Amino acid sequence: MEQQRPLLYLTLIFLGFMIWTQWQQDHAPQPIIPATSESTNTAAQQNAPKADTTLRNASNVDIPQQASNAQQTSVNQDTTSQNTTQGAIISIKTDTLDIQINTYGGDIVHAALPAHPISLEEPDVATVILDSKKYYSAQSGLNHNKINGQDTSNLAPTHHATYSSSKGNYALKNGDDTLVVPLIWDNGKGITVTKRYTFKRGTYLIGVEHEVKNNSGQTWSGFEYRQLRHAPVVKKGSFLSGAQAYVGPAYYDFEDGTYHYEKLKFGDFNDPDEKLDKNIKGGWAAMLEHYFVSAWIPQQDQINTFYSTYIPSNVPSYIIGLKTPNIEIASGASHTFKDGFYVGPKDQASLEAIANGLDMTVDYGIFSIFSKPIFWLLKMYHNVFGNWGWAIIFVTLTIKLLFFWPSAISYKSMAKMKKLAPKMKEMQERHKNDPQAKQKAMMEFYRKEKINPFGGCLPMLIQIPVFMGLYWVLQESVELRQAPWILWYKDLSIMDPYLILPLLMGASMWLQQKLNPPQMDPMQQKIFQWLPVVFTVMFLFFPAGLVLYWVVNNILSMAQQWYINNKIIDNK
Repeated sequence: MEQQRPLLYLTLIFLGFMIWTQWQQDHAPQPIIPATSESTNTAAQQNAPKADTTLRNASNVDIPQQASNAQQTSVNQDTTSQNTTQGAIISIKTDTLDIQINTYGGDIVHAALPAHPISLEEPDVATVILDSKKYYSAQSGLNHNKINGQDTSNLAPTHHATYSSSKGNYALKNGDDTLVVPLIWDNGKGITVTKRYTFKRGTYLIGVEHEVKNNSGQTWSGFEYRQLRHAPVVKKGSFLSGAQAYVGPAYYDFEDGTYHYEKLKFGDFNDPDEKLDKNIKGGWAAMLEHYFVSAWIPQQDQINTFYSTYIPSNVPSYIIGLKTPNIEIASGASHTFKDGFYVGPKDQASLEAIANGLDMTVDYGIFSIFSKPIFWLLKMYHNVFGNWGWAIIFVTLTIKLLFFWPSAISYKSMAKMKKLAPKMKEMQERHKNDPQAKQKAMMEFYRKEKINPFGGCLPMLIQIPVFMGLYWVLQESVELRQAPWILWYKDLSIMDPYLILPLLMGASMWLQQKLNPPQMDPMQQKIFQWLPVVFTVMFLFFPAGLVLYWVVNNILSMAQQWYINNKIIDNK
């Protein structure tokens, strides 16, 4: 029927969206290093005593300089991928983190999350976030201001300096809430730096300090820097892959009375006009991954210069970081630089408590307006039932109740059209050779019978934003990663292993069509007959949680439509 054309077009647009989003999943951005998560974890476990030197280079172009040297930093080429200096690996285990620190640089070169396995099939293999073997590491250090152009590298430990440690293994013991790992650097001329990592039970936030003691007989002048270094991320095949969960650098700042969350493009790092070079009070700098994030968090009352740097090499690197203003330490005095470093899941409640805006790394993109209230509802019901599957069902029920009366108006209109279908068919036959007369007669018929020909679109219009919002909640919210429901549904964020829900979805869609007015146009009839099959095939590959929503929504819609048809309209 003519009045069903908008619904048909809307359905086709929705199909296009599903094809589009599924394409994203198949063409996700991947680091150019071909190592897999599984092999990375296995290699890390087998080779833990060995120090990795992948990110070392002799040219030191990845060390931030004073402002006068900043331009030089961005154009020098990193021609050496390894350095022959061999550090030692320090292993740290807490209840939340498995960390490896290399004494060369004193930096975290490996960070794994034992509470977040890479898959349910391999529960003992932790997800790895930082891994220098995959060109992803957190670096920090001190840099001394140059004196008349002289080399002052022995006055401050950059991330190319070598520290000493009294132990090679640390573990957070039962009954302890804090674990401190100190590293010592001494230039033998009165400058001693203690780089101190502080781990606390139940958190992924690490305290990082650089304590400078100056007994050199001269004033020490320098600054602290903290940065994240990442290999480039490439996209496979299509411009469509831009809708995949964002992977890359981001920062947060306060400017003109407003907080800003900014994502950076790797492609802009080599553009002098687009490079980050900005003084920011508080804020943070981060690298985002799917479900996980690492971020440097300075003292929030401190002003830092945020910067980005491109390091050309056989494997290029992109750096986002921040550095303090110059600090002068008189001889006989000391000073401690204090920071926070977060490496862990994008748990929204935890991130929000750590720093302003850090929860924005849970990036729902343009669908945030739908995803955020849906997640809030999901979390509320999860607190009641302790199960994300039941939470999805009750969110669906809540949305259905909220939109009951708007949907009821639509279903009434559709039911009335179904009753009047014979008259409309007769009218179409009478004017079948005159499209304009047919259209005019149909509009007059709608007016006389008080029918809204677009009423059938409303249930779909309501469903589409909820579908998109829930899709991105499942894509981005680590709380739903590997979340079980019942029976064989061990992970609602992946496809149904036995395809039961997609088949139920197709069957419910077919039954729902039987409650709608019959199609008069033969072409539309054929298209609508095939839609349940097409949707079923598409939904085979979607997260089980998303299909669960659709099945429950279809069942509730059929119940609502039956009630309206049999209890309201028939009683009039």
